[in-house]
Amino acid sequence: MEFFHKAASLSALSPSWITHNIGLAFVSLAVLYAISRAIYQSLLSPLSAIPGPWYAAISDFWITTHVLRLQQCKTNHRLFEEYGPVVRVGPNKVIFKDITSMRSIYSVHKFDKSKFYKSLLTNENDHAMTTLDHAGHAVRRKGYASHYTPTNLALFQPEVCEHTMELITALEHVGGKHSLDCLALFRHHTVDVIISSSHGYRQGALSKCIVGAVDPVATAISDFPKRGIIRSTVPSWVWDLICRIPNNRWRQICDSDKIMGEFVGARVYEMRAQESMGKLGDSEKITLLQRLLQYKYSPNQQMPDHDIISEMMGHMIAGSDTTSNSLSYFFWELSRRQDIMEKLHAELDQAMPDRHVVPDITILQKLPYLNAFIKEVSWQGLRLYGAAPSDLERVVPSSIAKNGATNEPFDLMGYALPPGTIVATQSWSMHRDSTLFPSPDTFLPDRWLQGPDTVTKMSQYLVPFGTGSRMCGGMNLAYLMLRITVAAVVRNFNIVAPPETNERSMEIKDAFVIFPAAMECKLTFHPRNY
Repeated sequence: MEFFHKAASLSALSPSWITHNIGLAFVSLAVLYAISRAIYQSLLSPLSAIPGPWYAAISDFWITTHVLRLQQCKTNHRLFEEYGPVVRVGPNKVIFKDITSMRSIYSVHKFDKSKFYKSLLTNENDHAMTTLDHAGHAVRRKGYASHYTPTNLALFQPEVCEHTMELITALEHVGGKHSLDCLALFRHHTVDVIISSSHGYRQGALSKCIVGAVDPVATAISDFPKRGIIRSTVPSWVWDLICRIPNNRWRQICDSDKIMGEFVGARVYEMRAQESMGKLGDSEKITLLQRLLQYKYSPNQQMPDHDIISEMMGHMIAGSDTTSNSLSYFFWELSRRQDIMEKLHAELDQAMPDRHVVPDITILQKLPYLNAFIKEVSWQGLRLYGAAPSDLERVVPSSIAKNGATNEPFDLMGYALPPGTIVATQSWSMHRDSTLFPSPDTFLPDRWLQGPDTVTKMSQYLVPFGTGSRMCGGMNLAYLMLRITVAAVVRNFNIVAPPETNERSMEIKDAFVIFPAAMECKLTFHPRNY
């Protein structure tokens, strides 16, 4: 009877009571799991001895909020100031500020990249920047490396100068009557240069910008880093929902990859057609696209078109918005430093007797103050006005080459990091070392005119294009564009910042690449009196 009585009692339990208690059980288990995980990450994890905020150790949520607020670099730098040169910023992520460790990770052991870079896929496919393993990257790099040698780029100097003189003519036409948004102006200029030298195609982006039209490719290049940073911090299902938001601007950002892919795809198929009809001919000047069309991964494996399209997109993105954003900040700095402007005027007036003819790059490379200015803006580059100052994430491997042992921790400044740990540095902080760069917040080109020993020591910490075998492949092209553009603009104009362009409007936001808080950089270019 007792058995039947208990059975009757159980059968009388309502479904809502059962659901409620099952829910409580799941909540209790979730809370218990969260507490136990927090205890493990804080006290028992192999990384628990590394300094850093306790809340960063138990979850990626805290650092992710700063990434979404476009303040990751500044946040990391404050952590270095508070905790020292090694800081734990996540359950499995450690950042550091040390040149010896930087060389070990990026140059000696050549750690593979983290999965973060997959958020920067182009055409939903890998390119050199998103290829995580070192060996795979080496195969990709071999296809384009010869394009970016100084000797080869010198062949494209006429195109760079031609586009730069188009920029000068446009600025002369405005005549200093009103300010211009340099972010848009220089983006369209660099897009023309990149596409011309890489594709052998005249995009005419600058001419569209001058008349107030929108160039969809230039806009897509600007949108792509924002797309990447959002995509890297949210689950895939959230990203899919974001892309369905019925807002034209949002859709434009989400479709930036598609817009660029269609443009590059058209160029690939056009050049394939020209090649098949024998219209390309033999020339010493070979574009990047031609090189990739001829490139083979192996004797029997041609580089497929979908890889070529992705690679070409990657180079457009890496070379355009980075250079244009840096140029905008550089000229804003000049607008505030008349003393530097006058020194550049004096040197360039002598080197460029005809203000509409840019000297050969070999001459520009020998101008002391111009190159001191370029070095200072490069140093300032990833510290204050950097094109891409974000963490360069790598993954500790299971085997370290120095001893071949597996599953042994990697020694980072006295801390043992187990395989799988994400490590990263940022040149933003490397460039702010006051022991190497006195008055680090002051723009001083003259610091690069000191004795050779001092300059050599500073140069070791100057890494605006990264370091190691995976440093920016387009560094030489970037310097070519910087020297020619800075020389031509400074030779022909005085630069003035209107009141709306100030410290507040130009505050740096970082989303892998940088941009001003105001999303614009308005400057006025007054033709010089001759």
